[in-house]
Amino acid sequence: MNPELRGLYAITPDEPDETRLLAAARAALAGGSVLLQFRDKTDDDGRRRRLATALQAACREHGARFIVNDDLELALAVDADGVHLGAADGDLAAARRALPAGRLLGASCYADFETARRAVAAGADYVAFGAVCPSPTKPDAVRAPLALLARARAELAVPVCAIGGITLAEAPRIVAAGADLLAVITDLFAAPDIARRASDYQRLFQEQPA
Repeated sequence: MNPELRGLYAITPDEPDETRLLAAARAALAGGSVLLQFRDKTDDDGRRRRLATALQAACREHGARFIVNDDLELALAVDADGVHLGAADGDLAAARRALPAGRLLGASCYADFETARRAVAAGADYVAFGAVCPSPTKPDAVRAPLALLARARAELAVPVCAIGGITLAEAPRIVAAGADLLAVITDLFAAPDIARRASDYQRLFQEQPA
């Protein structure tokens, strides 16, 4: 199990203002996020390239890993630390071959253990299950039971990420169930003090043994 892949996994929110987005991301990194994922559903290639480049630099300053969501080409172009792919975002095995050595490949597995097993066989470095809670970002997402986290942790030799509607109040039981990573958007970036909220999340992993 990769010890670097344990802790808060910050995922950038929908924020049209690039300056505000970068400031929020830097606050999450200052608070201790171990991973930062750039999630941008716009079709503005210039914006995506600018932000990805700036976020990669911020992650390096803070010793965090930078992941690009859904876009292998962009991840390679900005020398990101990895890429995260959903079911419709490309072939995992092909992405594994394309990524330089040491780069991370994450896979969305929703609420399906067999999808996770296939992802690991294809070369995924971590698998993500969700939504573990009702998600404001994806309100129609299928719920993933916490027992799935425990099973994946027991049977798959990669870190397990929980995503979907996670709040600080719910986080301890999700970590206790087996989550190595907590992927958070709203509860982190809507917090009055993003850095403090990130620190509070990260502290959970110090309090609970791996």
